[in-house]
Amino acid sequence: MPELVLETNGRTWTLDPSRSYTLGRDPQGDIVFDDARVSWRHATVSFNGRSWVIEDHGSTNGTFVQGHRIHHLELAPGTTVNLGNATDGPRLNLTGAAVPTPQPQQPYAAQGSDAGWAHAPQQQVPPQQAAHQQAPQQVPQQQGGWQRTPGVPQQGPAENLVPKASGVGAGAPPVYGDRSPTTFHQFSLGRVMRIGRALENDLVVSDLQVSRHHAEFHSTPDGRMEIRDLGSHNGTYVNGLPIPKGGSQLLGPTDIVGVGHSTFRIVGDRLEEFVDTGEVSFSARHLTVTVDGGKQILKDVSFGVPEKSLIAVIGPSGSGKSTLLKALTGYRPANQGEVLYDNRNLYKQFAELRQRIGLVPQDDILHKELTVKKALKYAAKLRFPADTTAAEREARIDEVLRELKLDIHKDKKVTSLSGGQRKRVSVALELLTKPSLIFLDEPTSGLDPGMDRDVMQLLRGLADDGRTVLVVTHSVAELALCDKLLVMAPGGAVAYFGPPEEALNFFGYDSWADVFSAFENYRDYDWAGRWKGSQHYQMYAADIDAVAPQAVQMPQMQAMKPPKPQGWMSQFATLVRRYVSVIASDKGFLALMVILPAVLGAVSLLIDADKGLLPNPPNPQTGRIIPNGTATTVLLILAVGACFAGAANSVRELIKERVIYERERATGLSRSAYLMSKVFVLGLITVLQGLMVGVIGFTSREIPEKGLVLGGATLIELSLPIMALGFTAMMFGLIISSLVKTAEKTMPLLVMFAIVQVVFTGCLFTLHGSIGVNQFSFLMPSRWAVAAAGATLDFNRISPPEKAGDTDPLWEHSLGAWAMDMGALIALGVICGFFVARFLRRHEPEVMRK
Repeated sequence: MPELVLETNGRTWTLDPSRSYTLGRDPQGDIVFDDARVSWRHATVSFNGRSWVIEDHGSTNGTFVQGHRIHHLELAPGTTVNLGNATDGPRLNLTGAAVPTPQPQQPYAAQGSDAGWAHAPQQQVPPQQAAHQQAPQQVPQQQGGWQRTPGVPQQGPAENLVPKASGVGAGAPPVYGDRSPTTFHQFSLGRVMRIGRALENDLVVSDLQVSRHHAEFHSTPDGRMEIRDLGSHNGTYVNGLPIPKGGSQLLGPTDIVGVGHSTFRIVGDRLEEFVDTGEVSFSARHLTVTVDGGKQILKDVSFGVPEKSLIAVIGPSGSGKSTLLKALTGYRPANQGEVLYDNRNLYKQFAELRQRIGLVPQDDILHKELTVKKALKYAAKLRFPADTTAAEREARIDEVLRELKLDIHKDKKVTSLSGGQRKRVSVALELLTKPSLIFLDEPTSGLDPGMDRDVMQLLRGLADDGRTVLVVTHSVAELALCDKLLVMAPGGAVAYFGPPEEALNFFGYDSWADVFSAFENYRDYDWAGRWKGSQHYQMYAADIDAVAPQAVQMPQMQAMKPPKPQGWMSQFATLVRRYVSVIASDKGFLALMVILPAVLGAVSLLIDADKGLLPNPPNPQTGRIIPNGTATTVLLILAVGACFAGAANSVRELIKERVIYERERATGLSRSAYLMSKVFVLGLITVLQGLMVGVIGFTSREIPEKGLVLGGATLIELSLPIMALGFTAMMFGLIISSLVKTAEKTMPLLVMFAIVQVVFTGCLFTLHGSIGVNQFSFLMPSRWAVAAAGATLDFNRISPPEKAGDTDPLWEHSLGAWAMDMGALIALGVICGFFVARFLRRHEPEVMRK
């Protein structure tokens, strides 16, 4: 039987025909390739009795001979095989001439930079670790501090140690790791091929992220191809960047078109379709995040994981776990490095790939006052295209509820569920759009051990069903369920990456409590250096780390701006309905909405209930008008009450929904639609409350028979400034809510705001003529509201100044003064809205900010 010689990366073996050899990333295989493009068990080489054959085991990225993907092929001398990529994947040269080289008895990393070499850390080793350290770290070579790692085969020339870069920019853009196309479609000259969800399309895509009539391919008279967007809701993408809505773009031979979860590539006269089924690899390369002052909070983080994997990230406080999560999801791109979604650069193609990523923050991303089904219904309405029918959304919601075993809880309010069940609902919300990557931040925080296990088993099931799941956690009880474990050291560097069952032995401790204590006690120790000087690094991370770091060069932000799945009015209407549902389900808030203005209005009735709000007659002896203190006091109480009620309505609204807003903004929510939904609902409530306060406060008192604007409707004219004041105070409350970091900080600011309004109404002391103070009072809404009501009541006569002719122009009994006062009051509200919109930007994914 003929022997076969296999050569790869400067290493050769003579294969025995009496046995088969497995190739892949599995450390237990015969020949191990630490390359993210190679599958776990990629292929087998064996002798079938007649000839040597190579058989692909359904690998994700394929096996290639002469640029063609093969599944089963007889090998001849001189054959060259590429794994994972037809051009620059790991190469196997096969010959029939025997070379006296022993068979590999231990798996090794066939790819990697400086594979087989390790650097000994120079710092003092923590005492509990010294006895457990691996051989390469015990005895550093005396000259140069470098040594060969025992147990790792010798490599070839140095130039063979560094693999070619894969991913975006290496030849033709990869399509889902260069898998085989899902289907083929033949083109003919002059034909138009329309893509969409509707059955009448030439190419029907069963994906709710795709519009009913999404896009179409055209062949131009000169034989070129173009893609034309048909006004799709989620956009059509070329090489990860959106083309204008309703626009078109000519396609080159290497261009990739993205439509929903499908990607298309034109090869000759054939259209190849690739469907993202969720089985994607994921890798991070040299991620570094630097904050103001040059401090690095994430330092050169690299790791790669295969499809269907569950990865846990643990580490002490200050190790950069949250920063890493933001960098991996594109919320806050790293200053240096790249994140690859199946070899596609996430930062450069975020506009398209954001639809494939699910993120479950530590706080629940849903309104607890709603039922499970209703919360998912509103989320689906916002995330799916506007042409999605209610029946289609309902079917997808029911499918997700069944998958997560939440169908029996669908009619329960979220607030009535246990902690683990609420986390399932948050996961269900993200699964609506079928993401391939799911990130979770502390999903087991605050849960008991039983719920902790349930949540981790849920994540294990999600990974087994064909998703890549990464979870940041403090819990170490269920790490055995994970495929890989990433341990972050203080300062934001990697201390370990590999199988969780080998981690404690790697650190040389018996428990994770000891490991975390070592992190705290030896904060200056070079944990990253120890990791890079280990055999685990050579096996699990050396190949990813071998690619040189790259500075992140983002496309222009206008080009990055992704389309929105819903039009502005549709989003606004959905948000208003959801907000009204949330308020209607909160009985306490409903009661407070009625009781608060009623009490504030009634309090004013206690002030000289028998006195009206008209000017007093002149003093018979002096001829001077006696000031009517009741009018100014009543108006002061009503104004402060309106300020307090308006600000109280809104001061918590943005802060309590901050996590929800941040996540929904990343999925295409319009900032202005969100803000206007708050302004519309809260404004309507506040205006009605102001009307109630004004009617209660003015009805029982004598007021002028004729007003300046509404004639005989003086009661309404006096109530208008109170209503406008409540609205503007509500806008000030939104500013407070957008600035604070926690809801607890809103109440002191609310009280301070109300007190300041009391001082600057002009009812306690004369503001006109007070240099500086009067000008500052123009920023206070209560100043203008009292002035508008004072203009109707003629405050200059009710409370005349001590010096004749020193009247307040804002209180002048004229239509012009009233209009100026009301205009300034409304303008303050508009200005507040502008600032709220600007402050909301701080709570959005950085990559999406204009």
